[in-house]
Amino acid sequence: MSDALINGLAGAGGGIIAQLITYPLQTVNTRQQTERDLKKEKRKLGTIEQMCQVVKQEGWERLYGGLTPSIVGTTASQGLYYYFYQIFRNKAEIKALERQKKGIGDGSVGMLSSLIVAALSGCVNVLLTNPIWVVVTRMQTHTNILKKDHSNRLATPALEETVLSAIEPFSFSTGHAIQEVYDEAGFWGFWRGVFPTLIMVSNPAMQFMLYETMLKKLKKERSLSNPDNNGVTALEIFLLGALAKLGATVVTYPLNVVKARLQAKQVATGDRRHQYKGTIDAILKMIRYEGFYGFYKGMSTKIVQSVLAAAVLFMIKEELVKGARLLLVKDGIHTVKSKLP
Repeated sequence: MSDALINGLAGAGGGIIAQLITYPLQTVNTRQQTERDLKKEKRKLGTIEQMCQVVKQEGWERLYGGLTPSIVGTTASQGLYYYFYQIFRNKAEIKALERQKKGIGDGSVGMLSSLIVAALSGCVNVLLTNPIWVVVTRMQTHTNILKKDHSNRLATPALEETVLSAIEPFSFSTGHAIQEVYDEAGFWGFWRGVFPTLIMVSNPAMQFMLYETMLKKLKKERSLSNPDNNGVTALEIFLLGALAKLGATVVTYPLNVVKARLQAKQVATGDRRHQYKGTIDAILKMIRYEGFYGFYKGMSTKIVQSVLAAAVLFMIKEELVKGARLLLVKDGIHTVKSKLP
């Protein structure tokens, strides 16, 4: 099994677990980013309050709206990203060694090379998986408000239950979301928001650059103090992943908001301030009608969700990679022993 495949599968596994843990936060954050009702904004509900409101008005399952396509998207995204990241990084390492032979550099991949590798991996990932995330955004922002008909106060409980079930909207499934996107914008509607998303590859690029830089420095310092042990614990990887994601999220958050606005259902009628023709149109309207504050809606929720998800992802991914390599080594030893006379 190649190193790229091991990293790809480990990244997918870590991504799924991180997604399951932080998904309710992601749903609330997407709603915060796409909220354009000024009356609701004035109430300024906190993250926990908004989660409780969703559970009360729509049911707890709405916190996990779009979970299935999101898991598919996470698996595909993390798997593709780590797979291509490892392929591009292997090539970068070969070039670094070639430069070292010529007397240039120390043979290690530099910060700029790490940034380029991460950016290229991110671009491939975005182009292949954007349709999945458009569907996820639609499902996260779809609301099912439960309403009761109080017109007949003498209604029996059975009659009230019948009225409630008649008024409650149908379950908004993945198929409904796909149909809604297609009806609204056709085939290319599944690539709405791809431009800011491509720019946002700088987020994982910066994240991995910061992570690998800090990891390399930590290992170097540890090897100097103790040459026999330059390993890194799961907790240290957790903290390094959290710090790296925090720095990258703060810088690229405005693009995340623009992407969510473009991928959410567009208002066909009513206030034109809520109708976006494209990335530039969305940015200009947000600046004009909401100010720069609009680009940072729900940022505190996003930081908590992203940092926690990234930290869990890095920790689990590294442990899975270690476990896979250990199994391969043991399997190789057993194979060699079985061949001995």
